[in-house]
Amino acid sequence: MKITPELLLKIKQYATGNKNQLAHFFSKLDRMSPKELDTSFHIYHDEVFSKINCVDCANCCKTISPRLHESDIIRIAGYLKKKVTAFKDLYVKTDDEGDYVFQKTPCPFLNADNFCEIYNHRPKACREYPHTHLKRMNQILDITFKNVEVCPAVFMIVERLKSKN
Repeated sequence: MKITPELLLKIKQYATGNKNQLAHFFSKLDRMSPKELDTSFHIYHDEVFSKINCVDCANCCKTISPRLHESDIIRIAGYLKKKVTAFKDLYVKTDDEGDYVFQKTPCPFLNADNFCEIYNHRPKACREYPHTHLKRMNQILDITFKNVEVCPAVFMIVERLKSKN
């Protein structure tokens, strides 16, 4: 499936325009057993990602900044042959929650072709995004709720879950 800017806009408009309905649905998901919730997400994750190539989209890289752990910063700075303090000065800020994030979006390491310059050294949050394949989905439903409007794959997974329930 080809992800277009028009599709991304429609998904964002739908998600923001239907926040109350989505919140109600997510409260239903939160009442599922953790095992059942994980299984449902994982089945649909695999199905959706068999049809989607993230490089066609890269909306996450263009619109949100990942949380950076100190180990991410050290690894990326080393790869770029920069001192950690210089890397932080160039690329990192502290957000409102006290977490390290990139200073700007789109990600400074996203190339025009949607490929990541630091792919093999990217932050843990990027490696795990959109998190729908992880265990304990019940613990990250709030993040998943936000990702519905960012990631077409999450949107499609949630739509499949809605049709099942």
